[in-house]
Amino acid sequence: MHYLCRKICKIAHELIAMVKDKDKTVERLLERPYWVIDTLPKQVPQDSKGQYFAVEQFYLEGPQYERLCQQFADVLLRLNCYYDLHVSHDNEWVTNPEPTIMVEWLTESLQHGHMCALIGDCDALITASGGDISLTLYNPSPDLLQLAQALTTAAGLHLWQP
Repeated sequence: MHYLCRKICKIAHELIAMVKDKDKTVERLLERPYWVIDTLPKQVPQDSKGQYFAVEQFYLEGPQYERLCQQFADVLLRLNCYYDLHVSHDNEWVTNPEPTIMVEWLTESLQHGHMCALIGDCDALITASGGDISLTLYNPSPDLLQLAQALTTAAGLHLWQP
């Protein structure tokens, strides 16, 4: 029994260390160059005469929101065909969550939360945050960037760098 308790404690400490390592990796990657996966082909200037905020609100409601979530989900799920995704949701890390779970987490995150996914061994990160109508891809390699471009285009979205 004592051996089992020591073994469980050792595993728990290893898991805590792994979570801390992933959290540190996320913090580091958030400082790296990034690209935006968006409904728009480029950043809207601050002095734009258009009605960006009204359009953004439009996309955050009803069937437009559901369609947008599906487009983002298409990118993540297809990316997961090529790379492991280590997904953080509610302060828990899961590697390659079931597709339906990943879509559910993404949808929740875009409404009122945050989700991030470390991408395989690429030293890259993709994030989704509540109230945004975009995803952010940090530190992609040239190969990952090329794949992300193809996946976003296939989903009817755009990839641009600020």
